[in-house]
Amino acid sequence: MANSWSNSGVDLHLLVEPGPGRRVGVEQALREAIRDGRLAAGERLPPSRTLAVELGLSRGTVSAAYDQLIAEGLLIARQGSGTRVADAVATPGPATPPVVGRPKPAAPRHNLRAGSPDISRFPTTAWLGAARKALGAAPADAFGYGDPCGRIELRSALADYLGRTRGVLATPDRIIVTTGVQQALALLSTVLTASGTTAIAMEDPYIPSFRDTVRAAGPVVRPLPVDGDGARVDLLGTGEFDGVTAAVVTPSHQFPIGSTLGPARRQHLADWARAGRLVIEDDYDGEFRYDRQPVGAIQGIAPDHVVYLGTASKTLGPGLRLAWMVLPPHLVGPVAEAKRLADHHSETLGQLTLAELITSHAYDRHIRASRLRYRRRRDLLADRLKPRAGRPLTGFALSGIAAGLHALIRLEPAGLTEAEVLSRAREYGLALEGLSGMWLSHEARPDRPQGLVVGFAAPSESAYPAALDALVRALSWSATPR
Repeated sequence: MANSWSNSGVDLHLLVEPGPGRRVGVEQALREAIRDGRLAAGERLPPSRTLAVELGLSRGTVSAAYDQLIAEGLLIARQGSGTRVADAVATPGPATPPVVGRPKPAAPRHNLRAGSPDISRFPTTAWLGAARKALGAAPADAFGYGDPCGRIELRSALADYLGRTRGVLATPDRIIVTTGVQQALALLSTVLTASGTTAIAMEDPYIPSFRDTVRAAGPVVRPLPVDGDGARVDLLGTGEFDGVTAAVVTPSHQFPIGSTLGPARRQHLADWARAGRLVIEDDYDGEFRYDRQPVGAIQGIAPDHVVYLGTASKTLGPGLRLAWMVLPPHLVGPVAEAKRLADHHSETLGQLTLAELITSHAYDRHIRASRLRYRRRRDLLADRLKPRAGRPLTGFALSGIAAGLHALIRLEPAGLTEAEVLSRAREYGLALEGLSGMWLSHEARPDRPQGLVVGFAAPSESAYPAALDALVRALSWSATPR
């Protein structure tokens, strides 16, 4: 019969066949557990009395089985420390067959990919303190199934924080917590499709996986051009955008170009939305600005027609899987229902901890410290890319560095091509992304610049200088990859 050890400190399924020869059955079951690795070397076994009760056998039967395995050298028994698996006798089960296919590429030595903060600087001490306080005050229902919209503690904290720092007009009942901006886009796209939306405008270039998420829900994605003043929102309502009723934009710091939506375009976009359309504002790194005053969220000037998306992925780390959206009132119910059907609700303990971090202002302190650190990194990047004697660096221009966690290196036609630089970067062990892969269509066009999207926040402090060295070598005409 099958039994479970419940009071021994060891949780292991043991199968002992009924009938005569039960001692031999116990011996064999334990022997197999040791030899296939389910009982590791040094693992303590339950007392014979406890195991006998669990198996419905006499204590003498189990003791005799233990004695036999001790004699075989599989177990050892010492006064005061109980019976344990002997060292160097547990053997793992059969090896997993090798995966057929191409070998996994070696991890790059340096990482300048965009999209992540320096996760080595996660505020562990502050997070642990906030978690301890939040869990100590958490009601019992925090550990059960929750509201699809998220914990009220976090939604209340976010309403205050976003209003104070980003100019967002929000109340807790208009906020829904998600596992990321990508999930928020998936939920919104599903709801909009159900209400009759057939096409959504998205900036071009933009994050490819976000476009895929929207398209997977049904709508056609219309590429919205971007220039030095941000998205060409003046095109909405004209030409191929006639009939488009929703647009996804990154107005504070366009990804990946890095431009900011100009005042006239911000007003035009708000007016366009007020005419019965919807703007989805992805404010992915709005907390980080260096050379300009903060740009408030567009949601603040058209709150009933703009969905505001924010995330902890850039301020704390993507591993937390915490993001949020502030919705117009008419979308709260449908999106909450879509969230319920998707995964019921987001993880609770992280929400409570983040709420405490925000209300204690530890979140503000962390962001201010991060802003100073990333500004120094941005400045070092700009300095390292200046031409110097003996190191010719020409054929590119740095842009989009007034805010955010990434910069764009535009490659000029007379210099190295994007493919050449990326190839050289790989030779130097540098993980880097090109601009070409972020367009909706990947065909080469003369009106599209080539470039490199450099995430200067991603490396640790100690690894950043070496990553910049690799970048400089990849861009230098005179360098020869090793």
